[in-house]
Amino acid sequence: MAFHDIRFPANLSFGSVGGPERRTEIVTLTNGFEERNTPWEHSRRRYDAGVGLRSLDDVETLIAFFEARRGQMFGFRWKDWSDYKSGRASRAVTPFDQIIGTGDGARVEFGLCKTYRSGEASYVRPVVKPVRGTVLVAVDRDQKVEGLEFDIDTTTGVVRFSTPPAVGVAISAGFEFDVPVRFDTDRIQTSVASFQAGDVPSVPVVEVRV
Repeated sequence: MAFHDIRFPANLSFGSVGGPERRTEIVTLTNGFEERNTPWEHSRRRYDAGVGLRSLDDVETLIAFFEARRGQMFGFRWKDWSDYKSGRASRAVTPFDQIIGTGDGARVEFGLCKTYRSGEASYVRPVVKPVRGTVLVAVDRDQKVEGLEFDIDTTTGVVRFSTPPAVGVAISAGFEFDVPVRFDTDRIQTSVASFQAGDVPSVPVVEVRV
């Protein structure tokens, strides 16, 4: 897939609106009960990049970024300020934030993920765009050294160990991450007069599968 491994300016995404969406198919039966199903295993996120614009310089930066991505043609990284850490937003990243797998004595590659829990239910979200320099990894709660004991592919979110973790040990990780997205429009309309009056353009952004 056409993807540029570059982040949309974080100062412009700050203040943007958006979040996850699901697709649920609902059939109402003749007795009034419902049958619900979803074709999506994972949610998809949508944002509006226009809300974060605060000056005409911001508009110029947005247009340059949009043109360099050729509109909808190329995907890019997006910082979701409401959800960009493996743990709580108020806490520092630790290597024990998320369990990403269990050793079997042979496997050396593990994909980063984040688990969302509410009551008895949970959802595991694959993390494919970790931020370079933020990934911390531990095996059986023993923190490992990047570049010596493990490597991280920041384009896929895969952790690769130099030696396979032992059978039954927990592999955990902490990290910051971006969302892979693209512009959801091939047109941006701006007006200097309306922007100075507080009317910012709508610039829809949608998550993509990579």
